[in-house]
Amino acid sequence: MKRNFNKYPQKWGLKTTDKNIDHRRVPNIMTYFQRQGYQVNDQKYQAGDIVTWDLGKGLTHIGIISDKTTLLSKTPLVIHNIGYGIRENDILLSYKIIGHYRLPKNITQ
Repeated sequence: MKRNFNKYPQKWGLKTTDKNIDHRRVPNIMTYFQRQGYQVNDQKYQAGDIVTWDLGKGLTHIGIISDKTTLLSKTPLVIHNIGYGIRENDILLSYKIIGHYRLPKNITQ
C-alpha cells in the first residue's frame, strides 16, 4: 500500500499510510482485492468468499461466507464481527453488498 498510496481511498486526510489501521479499513481491503483481481461479479457465493457491505452513513463492513446456510432459503451464513465479537449469522442480504471477492485456492503470499 505504501508504494501505491495514491491508488487507495483518500477518505482519512492522510499524507501517507497508517500501519496501525490501514489493514483494517474496509475501503482499503476492497481496493487491494480489486487490484489483485479477486473481485467476483456474480451472486454465487462460496464458502470462503469475502463480502463487503455499505451499512449507510459512510459505514462499511466485511465478512466471510460460511459453509453453513439458513434452513429455509439456503442463504449462506456470514462470519463477521460488527462489535459483538465474532458471529456466524444470516446477514448476507441485510445490507447493500458493495463487494464480492474470492481468493485463489493456490495463494501462497
